[in-house]
Amino acid sequence: MTSSAGGSTARSSLTVLSLAALGVVYGDIGTSPLYAFKEALTGAHGLPFTETNVLAVLSMMFWSITLIVSLKYVSIVLRFDNGGEGGILALLALATRLTRARPRLAWTAAMLGIFGASLFYGDAIITPAISVLSAVEGLSVATPAFEHWIVPITIAILVGLFVIQAHGTGTLGKLFGPVMVVWFLTLAALGAVSIAHTPGVLAALDPRYALSFAWRSPGLSFLVLGAVFLALTGAEALYADMGHFGAKPIRLAWFGLVFPSLMINYFGQGALVLRDHAAIKNPFYLLAPQELLMPLVLLATVATVIASQATISGAFSVTQQATRLGYLPRVPTRHTSETERGQIYVPQLSWTMLMLVILLVLGFKTSSAIASAYGIAVSGTMVLTTALITVVAVSARKRPNPLFLLVLALVGSLEFIFFAANTTKIADGGWFPLLCGLALFILLTTWKRAETILTAHERSKRVPLDAFPTLCSADIPRVPGTAVYLSPDPGSVPTVLLHNLKHNKVLHQRIVFLTIVNEDLPYVADFERTEVQVIERGHVYQAMLHYGFMEQPDVPKGLKLLERHGLKFDMMDTTFFLGKATLARADKPGLFTWRRDLFRWMQRNSPATAEYFKLQPDRVIELGTRVTL
Repeated sequence: MTSSAGGSTARSSLTVLSLAALGVVYGDIGTSPLYAFKEALTGAHGLPFTETNVLAVLSMMFWSITLIVSLKYVSIVLRFDNGGEGGILALLALATRLTRARPRLAWTAAMLGIFGASLFYGDAIITPAISVLSAVEGLSVATPAFEHWIVPITIAILVGLFVIQAHGTGTLGKLFGPVMVVWFLTLAALGAVSIAHTPGVLAALDPRYALSFAWRSPGLSFLVLGAVFLALTGAEALYADMGHFGAKPIRLAWFGLVFPSLMINYFGQGALVLRDHAAIKNPFYLLAPQELLMPLVLLATVATVIASQATISGAFSVTQQATRLGYLPRVPTRHTSETERGQIYVPQLSWTMLMLVILLVLGFKTSSAIASAYGIAVSGTMVLTTALITVVAVSARKRPNPLFLLVLALVGSLEFIFFAANTTKIADGGWFPLLCGLALFILLTTWKRAETILTAHERSKRVPLDAFPTLCSADIPRVPGTAVYLSPDPGSVPTVLLHNLKHNKVLHQRIVFLTIVNEDLPYVADFERTEVQVIERGHVYQAMLHYGFMEQPDVPKGLKLLERHGLKFDMMDTTFFLGKATLARADKPGLFTWRRDLFRWMQRNSPATAEYFKLQPDRVIELGTRVTL
C-alpha cells in the first residue's frame, strides 16, 4: 500500500515537473513554426518553389531535429550534469575540474566555454525580438489595417515583459505550462487537419529526399540550411534548464508532446503550401480558418512571451554563473522567490537587454529580417557544447567509448555544417550576435585575466598564516570588538590586515580571517558550508564559507552558521575589513594596453564588495592598493 502511494506520488511529481518544463524549456523551440518553414522557402536564401524542394526542406527539418535535439540533447547531453545543473558554464566548471592536471586542455576548455556563453547572450537578445515580432505579424494576416501597428505593439509587449522581471516569474510561471500545452495541442491540430487533406507530404519522412537534394544541389542546400536551422533554435535550453526540472521530465515532455506536435505542424505547413503556393507568405497562420485567426494570434503572442521569458531567465542564470566562476565582476542579483533559488533578477542586465532588443526591432522591423541574424549564435553554441562534452568524456574516462565519440563526431560535424551555413547570413544581420558575442568574450576574458594577475601579485607578498603569531608582539595595542578580514587565501595572512597594522598600528581583541570559497558545484548544503580553524583560542580564527556557482554569498547569514563552531558575532561590535587591488595605468602604451583600461573601467563600474556580500555599509572599512606592472 505504501509502495503504491509512493509510486503514485512520484508519477504525480513527474507530471507536474514535465508540465512546468513545457512552460520554460520548450518556449523557444516551440514557437519556431511561426517562421522557420517560411524562411526556408521565402528568406534571403530560400529555395525556388517546387514540390521536390518542399519535401526536401521538410525532410531536412525532421532529420535535423531528430539527430540534434532528440539524439544529442535529449538522449546524450542531459547525462552530462554538474551536480544536477546544466548549461555551457556548468559544463565548463565540470571540464575545469577534470582537466586541472592538463593545463593546455583546461585552457582550451575555458575558451570554448566562455565563447559559447558569450554567444548565448546574442541569442538571448534576438529571441524576444523575433518571437514576439513574428507573432504580432499575424495581425497583418487578419487585416492589413494593422500593418503599421506591428512594430509599436511589439515594442509595447517587450517593454511590459522586461518590466515584470523585477517582480519575479513565480506566479506567472504557474500559467506557462498549461498555456504551452494548449499551444502544442493547437500546433498538432492545425497540422493534422492539413496533412489529412494532403497525406502525400508524409513522404518527406524518407531521408532520401534530403540526401538526394543535397547531392543534386550542394550549394543551394548549403544555403538553405541556415533557414532550416531555425527549427532547432531553443534546443540549448534543454540543457541550460536541466537544473530546474531534471532530465526525466524534460525527456517526457519532449517525446510525449513537443516533438510530435512540432513535426505535425511543420508537415501541415508543407501540405498547405503544396495545395496553395500563395500560402507560403505565412503558412503558419494560414493553416487556421479565418474565424480562428485572431485567437491564434493572441495564443501565439502569449507563447512567444513565454519563449522570450525562458531566454531572459537563462541570461540571468549565465550571468550569475559567470560571476561565481570569476569571469565577471560582482553583479547585483535579486532573488525573486523565497522557495526557488533559481529564480533571480539582474537589474543592470535586464535593462541593457531591453534597450538592445528595442533597437533590434526598430532596426530590422520584420521577423524575416531578424531571421538573418538568428541562428549563427545558437549553432555556434551547439558546436562548442559538443566540443566541451568531448573534452569531458575524454578526461573523465581512461578509455572513452569509441562508439560514443563517433556519435559526437557525426553530430558535431552536422552542427558545424549548420554553423557554416549560417555564416552566409553575416552580411544580412548575422554580424549582430557575433558582435555581441565578441564583446562579451572580451569582457569576460579581460576580467578573468586581470583578476588572475592581481591575485598572483597579492600572493607573492603574502605572509604564511603560521607566521601570524610573530606579528602580534605584546606592544601592539588591542582594541575591543571583532575584526573580520576577508581574504582570498586561507593559507596566508590577509594583506588588508598588514595594511591596517601598518597604518593604524592596532589589532582587535578577536580576529577572524574569512575566506569565501567558490566551488565548481552548483549548490553547497548548509551543513557543509563552514570550516573553522583555531589559531589562538578566543582571539584568532580562520573561517571558510563555501558557496556553489549558482548561489549568492550572504556573509551575515554565513557567520550565523559559525555558531555551531563556537563563534558568535554581535554585528554592532564587528568590523569588516576589505581589500581592493587595482591596476595602475601603463607607463608606456602597448598593443594590449586597452585591456588594462577596460578592466579599470569594469572595476570602477562594478558594485562594491560590501554590497555583493550583503554587509552593512557602516560596519565596513576598505583599504586599497595600486599594482604597477
